[in-house]
Amino acid sequence: MNCLISADFLNSQNELVYKDIGLSRLDAAGIQHSFLKEHRPEVEANQLSGADAIISLTPKFNAASFNGIEDQLLAVVRFGVGYDMVDVDACTEAGVALCITRGAVNHSVSEAIITWMLALSHRLKEKDQLVREGRWAERGSYMGNELNGRTLGLVGAGSIGSHLVQVLKGFGMKKVLAFDPYLQADVAAEMGIQLVELDELMQASDFVSVNCPLTDETRDLIGAKQLELMPRHAYLVNTARGGIVNEAALFDALKAHRIAGAATDVFESEPADGSHPFAKLDNIFLAPHCFAWTDELFARIGHMAADAVVEFSQGKVPEDLLVNPEVLKTERFQAKLLHHLQT
Repeated sequence: MNCLISADFLNSQNELVYKDIGLSRLDAAGIQHSFLKEHRPEVEANQLSGADAIISLTPKFNAASFNGIEDQLLAVVRFGVGYDMVDVDACTEAGVALCITRGAVNHSVSEAIITWMLALSHRLKEKDQLVREGRWAERGSYMGNELNGRTLGLVGAGSIGSHLVQVLKGFGMKKVLAFDPYLQADVAAEMGIQLVELDELMQASDFVSVNCPLTDETRDLIGAKQLELMPRHAYLVNTARGGIVNEAALFDALKAHRIAGAATDVFESEPADGSHPFAKLDNIFLAPHCFAWTDELFARIGHMAADAVVEFSQGKVPEDLLVNPEVLKTERFQAKLLHHLQT
């Protein structure tokens, strides 16, 4: 088994940026691994020549990425849980399994969401500025609010959203609402979540947390209409993907103070910089799609990704991580998997 790793794990001196991304697991299994020689926004087929698997952080994969290597490449393993940068149908057509590190991000992302909820509700940014600008006497005009007794609205209540609910239990929140067409009512009830339509959630929530994947169905899911339904004291937090919340609509709502504030780790076009409209606002926290990144998170993801590659090398399939289970029925994938089983 020859495993490639995307070049965006390295700095300009070709040194590993992160403490642990699971390479020791590959070494222990005797799996050869190396990094792509250069980072390209879209992985090209000539970069994957001779590879049986690739562990990838940010590059995109499309049909051209697999052109001519369909009989070699067995798996793309995403270092994370989002896969909007991967053409799933192209993977299946090429007989390539697409895996994500499902569950590995739950705790770190939940902590990040709560950090922003606390920072927003306790007006962290404003209170920091009071000291820096010598405005101590004004502190009584910047009262915050507790999470206790508040209502959380989840847009998407999958593994991250459901874990967030568990972590928040100690804060004494009053109610958890969720808009999630794929969550069964009995499962939601067991988690203490009340399923509602999106408009009702936007109207009734003190905090709206966006946790769903970016798909054709969720693109611009939250726009001007939905933001206008939010109470003026409410906050919106997006750690999912840019494009789910319409940025122009959110900018207008924040600029006009129609909602109290927001925080976003993701943008419609990345990377974003100081020229982004959000950078002109003082009632939004920004992060460069890394707010949940921790050493512990990357170790968990890396170990899970490496273990998936190890399973493939043994002719097995980590089905709990598989995004495109239909690939298992294709002759091309089966032939490649059989090769590793026999070797």
